[in-house]
Amino acid sequence: MMDRRLSQTLDKEERLCGKKDISRLLSKGRFASAGCLRYCCLRNNGADCDRIMVSVPKKLFRRAVKRNLLKRRIRESFRLQKAAITADDHMDIMFVYSSKEMLPFSDIFTGVGTAIADMNTQTGKRNANDRG
Repeated sequence: MMDRRLSQTLDKEERLCGKKDISRLLSKGRFASAGCLRYCCLRNNGADCDRIMVSVPKKLFRRAVKRNLLKRRIRESFRLQKAAITADDHMDIMFVYSSKEMLPFSDIFTGVGTAIADMNTQTGKRNANDRG
């Protein structure tokens, strides 16, 4: 089987869902910002692929159409750049859109790329106290 990072798809197995996995990510993950995005990542997720979750707060965009457009842009940006992840172990990642404006795809693409580069540079395990 080909490594999922090299394939240009985003399968159902690569979506983070399930209360237990999400709460573990939020409690033990490392939070940071990259451009228009805040993200949280947790290494060694126990799965055979990287899994992502995308959120656009209703507080920022009341209309579901706009929220869904931004989520599609974030997922597409990740799908195109997931091959750049260099970590040996797989990780869970949550992206939260944090800008009040509807940014174009190019800005979101840059933000996701910056987040992936930052995740590649982290070394060692981090605990919940390393937020920020």
